[in-house]
Amino acid sequence: SLSAGLDLPGRFLFATLTLMTLIAILVFIEEAVYIYRKIPSSKRSIIIWINAAAPVISTTSCIGMWVPRSTMFTDFTAGIFFAIVIHKFLMMMIKECGGQKVLLRRFENRRFTISTGPCCCCCLCLPRVPITRQTLFWLKLGTFQFAVFRPVLVFLSIVLWTNGNYVLYNLSPKRPALWISCFIGALTLFALWAVGIMFRKVRILLKCKNIIPKFALYQFIVILNQLQTTIINIFATQKIIPCAPPLSSTARGSYIAQQLLIMEMFLITVISRVVYRRKYHDLEPPERVAEEPGDKEQTP
Repeated sequence: SLSAGLDLPGRFLFATLTLMTLIAILVFIEEAVYIYRKIPSSKRSIIIWINAAAPVISTTSCIGMWVPRSTMFTDFTAGIFFAIVIHKFLMMMIKECGGQKVLLRRFENRRFTISTGPCCCCCLCLPRVPITRQTLFWLKLGTFQFAVFRPVLVFLSIVLWTNGNYVLYNLSPKRPALWISCFIGALTLFALWAVGIMFRKVRILLKCKNIIPKFALYQFIVILNQLQTTIINIFATQKIIPCAPPLSSTARGSYIAQQLLIMEMFLITVISRVVYRRKYHDLEPPERVAEEPGDKEQTP
């Protein structure tokens, strides 16, 4: 068994990380009860979903740490959940503005700046897009497509994996893992781009709602869960992370990624409890919202 192959420091590390995961789950449950009692029903489920991202990733990483053969399933579960959370975060920003109708009134005759990351941060020549019902639809579609297609691609990957055709670390052009990973990466960039466009427009208006720390926590989850794990896996496949018998390089890289995620998601869970638990002032009516810097048109 796994525990039998661990020395005393290894058992202490596994026990500590498991305890951190359990504490993160308890903190989230307590926070969910608070949100259910104190937050209006229109925003309740969205905020609970967003707060659940870190403890869910921590739990899947802990399971993958104790049961190495389940790593593929736990990684896919965390990926599916986070795809839904990206869409929920966009919807939360719209809800915090008062909903779609109120948002359109607040930003009437104004424009979205689409030259933002991660897709077009260097394309400063791109035109600014009017804020209309149609552009909001496209932004919501940008995150919704990720929440729909990511589970479909994950299901396809698992089917191919059970048949022996999908090998996670085999990025040969003749293998499906490379193409599925590239497609998921493109969908991820479009979803993050939609969230970035919306955040750039509402960050000043929602400053009183502490949207900047909330967005920072969301970005940390993106970077740590996606980018950090990908970099560690690349290092492992290239043997930069040396093997340590009985663990191969890829298995050791997977252990390192999971253990880092447990510690990082624990910290994010605790910080999220502080950020989302604070009480914020309501926004002013749309007619009294001051003009934002860079917008030439006056708001009626």
